[in-house]
Amino acid sequence: MIVVRRIGGWAVSLGAALVLSGYPWIRLSAQTDSVRAAALRIAQTRPDSGRAMMRRLLASLSPQDSLYPGALFTAARIAHDAVAAATNLQRVVVEYGRSVWADSALVLLTQLYFAQGDPAATVQAAERLRRDYPDSPLKPRADFWGARAYFDLKDDAHGCPLIQEALAGPGGGADVEFKNQVSFYAARCTNVTPTATSAVAESQPKAASNAGAYAVQVLAVKSAATVDDMLTRLKVMGFDARVVRDTSGLFKVRVGRYATRDEAQQVQRRLKTRIGGQPFVVEEP
Repeated sequence: MIVVRRIGGWAVSLGAALVLSGYPWIRLSAQTDSVRAAALRIAQTRPDSGRAMMRRLLASLSPQDSLYPGALFTAARIAHDAVAAATNLQRVVVEYGRSVWADSALVLLTQLYFAQGDPAATVQAAERLRRDYPDSPLKPRADFWGARAYFDLKDDAHGCPLIQEALAGPGGGADVEFKNQVSFYAARCTNVTPTATSAVAESQPKAASNAGAYAVQVLAVKSAATVDDMLTRLKVMGFDARVVRDTSGLFKVRVGRYATRDEAQQVQRRLKTRIGGQPFVVEEP
């Protein structure tokens, strides 16, 4: 099912948003691979054909190939649904964080999470771009979506510095519409006192110490591919995720090491909200 939410005054389908978003920061002009550019063009009128082209390209490339992260990014932009789009974008961020596509993937994730009505995830993606790619020309775009998410969380003290940063940044360029959107939200920040501490850092689940006795298990499967997908999702969301393998041969994905059961249960509830399923607290030696 395609989720629709009002963004900037118009209704946006998640699939259409990723295919058709025409922001100048998308680096198609720098691509030497004509297949990706062709797939994007074709997907606007024949999305299934565009996706098939990208599936063939990804199957033909090694994950170590320098073209691979760009192919993942393009596949995300024309994905059939939000889950597939987010998975590919998360892979770009986590597995290819040094590629030229990583900051672009984070900006698209901020849009995607915001459209899904998940302000906490939007903020995390925006703050990650600001932290890991402080010189990125895309930072004003991430600031904008991060600020709007903070506003949804009733946290103007953290949202206003981001919206002011977006207003002052060069990312809008000649994009008058973007500047007008930023200016509209900046108007609410006239009398807001900013805070220096990141709300994302405060909201992140934290392990008390490496000697913690409790963790939260979110998955137990035999498929390494399934494990990789879950680890990618959790890491992009900022969770301290790892894999444990026991004598049964199952791969168990667990989050954190917590000193008390109450701490672990708080994270369990957050994981339930964020990723669904049936996460549960386990005691570790």
